[in-house]
Amino acid sequence: MTTPPYPEDPEQPAYPQDLEQSAYPQDLEQSAYPQDLEQPGLVRTGRSTFVRPIRPEDADRLVAFVGGLSRATLAYRSLGPVIRARDDVIRRGAYVDYLNELALVALAGDELAGLVRYVRDADDPDHAEVTFTIRDDDQSEGFGRLLLEHIAAAARARGIRVLKADVLADNTRMINVFLGSGYRVESGPPGQIVHFDIAVDPQAQAVARAERREHTAVRRSLRPLLEPRSVAVIGANRSPLTIGHEIVANLLRGGFRGSVFPVNPRAEQVAGARAYPSVRELPEPPDLALIAVRAEAVPEVVRECAAAGVKAVVVVSTGFGETGAAGRTTELELSRFARASGMRLVGPNCMGVVNTTPAARLAATFSPALPTPGRVAMSSQSGPLGLAVLDLARRLRLGFSGFVSVGHAVDVSTNDLLQWWEEDPETSVILLHVETFGNPRRFARIARRVAPRKPIIAVHPGHAGHAGHAQTTGQVDSGRRGGSGGRGDSTGAGHADPSGPSDSAVSSLFAQSGVIRTRSLQELFDAALLLAHQPPPPGNRVAVITNAGGPAALTVGACAASGLSVPPLGERTREKLRAALGPGAEAANPADLTPMATAAHYRQALDAVLADDGIDAAIVLFMPPLADKPDEVAAAILDAAEAAPAKPVVASFLGGAGVADLLHRGELVVPTYAFPESAAASLGHAAAYQAWRSTPAGVVPDLPGVDTDRARSLLAGCAPGPVSPRLAAELLDSYGIAVRDTEPGSGPGSLPSSGLGSGPGSGLDAFLSVGADPVFGPVVAFGLTGDYADLMADVAHRVTPLSDRDAREMVRSLRAAPLLDGRVGGPGVDLAALEETVLRISAMVEDLPEIEAMELRPIRLLPPGDGVAVTRATIRLADETRKGGPS
Repeated sequence: MTTPPYPEDPEQPAYPQDLEQSAYPQDLEQSAYPQDLEQPGLVRTGRSTFVRPIRPEDADRLVAFVGGLSRATLAYRSLGPVIRARDDVIRRGAYVDYLNELALVALAGDELAGLVRYVRDADDPDHAEVTFTIRDDDQSEGFGRLLLEHIAAAARARGIRVLKADVLADNTRMINVFLGSGYRVESGPPGQIVHFDIAVDPQAQAVARAERREHTAVRRSLRPLLEPRSVAVIGANRSPLTIGHEIVANLLRGGFRGSVFPVNPRAEQVAGARAYPSVRELPEPPDLALIAVRAEAVPEVVRECAAAGVKAVVVVSTGFGETGAAGRTTELELSRFARASGMRLVGPNCMGVVNTTPAARLAATFSPALPTPGRVAMSSQSGPLGLAVLDLARRLRLGFSGFVSVGHAVDVSTNDLLQWWEEDPETSVILLHVETFGNPRRFARIARRVAPRKPIIAVHPGHAGHAGHAQTTGQVDSGRRGGSGGRGDSTGAGHADPSGPSDSAVSSLFAQSGVIRTRSLQELFDAALLLAHQPPPPGNRVAVITNAGGPAALTVGACAASGLSVPPLGERTREKLRAALGPGAEAANPADLTPMATAAHYRQALDAVLADDGIDAAIVLFMPPLADKPDEVAAAILDAAEAAPAKPVVASFLGGAGVADLLHRGELVVPTYAFPESAAASLGHAAAYQAWRSTPAGVVPDLPGVDTDRARSLLAGCAPGPVSPRLAAELLDSYGIAVRDTEPGSGPGSLPSSGLGSGPGSGLDAFLSVGADPVFGPVVAFGLTGDYADLMADVAHRVTPLSDRDAREMVRSLRAAPLLDGRVGGPGVDLAALEETVLRISAMVEDLPEIEAMELRPIRLLPPGDGVAVTRATIRLADETRKGGPS
């Protein structure tokens, strides 16, 4: 067969299952449309798109799509001579059953830019033929890689393990897509046609490569939003103190280096800048457009922006998801249209975007308080709260490199912004105000990558209604396991949702990701002040320097409550203090310098404690009624801090808060707090963060003795609801966990007794359970049975998948941990076997999404070397297997 003259490496694979094999509409038994497969996407260049399953109403689009393909592209699809199909045959391709045949399309406006389709092999139902077709003009942008990730996730959720493809040997670009995907790929012998078998199990390499591709694409897509060359403000009012007017005024006052285009058909100028009647009449397509018009006019304005070539829009307008179901539908349609049109969208119901870095100097917001330049960036999900945040930051003199109010986050999300600030050289600390989650697993992956280099501090209100007994015991309500939608980081209307994730799940996600969780905005800013201006402490040992005993006692108590210690000082340090303060001085920790202390005393005391190898940080208290010359004391504190840059110094100075003038010298800042308790709490957060950062990163291990195929075959055909004890035991045995029922004959499928004792010295009893959090999916709970969990709520939670580090920290985080490691009450238990059991449970629920809930109770914890014994297990299957796109 002669190879036709193709363009250079077009991104087109073979199409061995031609459209003629698609069923006629009247012959098709169609499953429900899989709404969960609708996902926004970004190609390699940063261009936005929207990926969704094909629908019958796409038939005309499909005809136009195929009709626009070149002969070379068609030849690649058909593996040889070009045969033009009739339009009625092509239309059949829009009808799929979404299970045995599934097609996903990537949209460019109202047209199809790419199509991927699988057809399940009837003789080998865990295999499917897959074909890709990309529009000629879009063949160099990376649609193939994007669609492969989406179709692989969809196929995996539908029980398909291997995608099969045939590719012409000279189609090197598509071959590179397969080989570079990170999935396990096997290819046939060299020839004119190369056969590929692609295993769609999510290998670590595939995830890593997808993350790198996504990271590059996200940053490119956000550049027009955060570093635009020109900005249009649509709805720019002539009257001061209106939203549109103040956005224009702030852009001009902030020193934006590009062009500012107010859009108002009834004005010649706004805030001194020439106004234009519409986006279509601007002298150039703006990178960024801010929309401040009535809610009902927003959809048409967004369409005009797309037609004009705008790359990013910020919808400041209100009146969407917060008003009810109709508004929610409108904002989701806005998001889909924007992504399909190649635009990123912030909002709606937000207050804008700020980027103070020299490359941008962008103040695209109506806030009356603009932040000073600094090293802190923040994402906020609440527009009104953002106003208070910027005002507080200015009063505390906490400088910002960037601030984005994401509002309802229907597109641009916290996850996207984390990836922008990850590589921003002007950002050192990232703050998050998070009310709702959309894709917590993606958040966890990104945060784990960012947090070791830049601290992430989050404030989340929590949901008290989900922190009760059900979560404590690990027995959660039935319901579908949570996944991710297509709307960024918000699942509600931009406000806290009482049906959201449990508080324990939120805390677990943050702990596993290295995110510092705070409970209030004040606590958030207190921690940010420290980490923006001082290094995190190398340990948790604190010295307290004071001129008053009462505040020092409060500080010691606050340190203990924050996980810090106030240890005795070394003998050499005490000698230095006695020499500085006189033989009658008490050289202890806290070091009370007495009300007569001078600046020299403060300097000598700080130098001494910061030089002590047993001290990691210092809190300095200065009470003005008991001393004068605060400027000299402040200079002494700064001098001592500058001389010991590896250890943080914080202060409670003159009752002030923030960056005080007296404690600020060039780049050197010693943050001060109104009360010493706040200083201690901030140091506690910083010390915990440093401890997390210093611990080797965990890995999700490959566990021996796991037979996933056997487990899947056991579940085949099972009805929803509880499974029999025998089936539960067999499923666990497939993952290397033996179950021994201690009450033979107690129910169907009961197993022989293990003969375990129950008296003193025979071991502790524990439980492991898995429940379906409505947002985060599977959450593992662990605790000791009895009063430990029931009365003291001593239960640890982690969100799957668990790494070896997660399992280790989970087991050791209980207040009853001294009983487990042998510090109290005996030799302890076999912690290695316990941690391995935790990891096996995590792997099991990750591999088998049919499992909605599971409990192993009791688990007998035996002495070191003797393992653990699971004596009872219950498993419940969900009504419907979780299905979803890439996570």
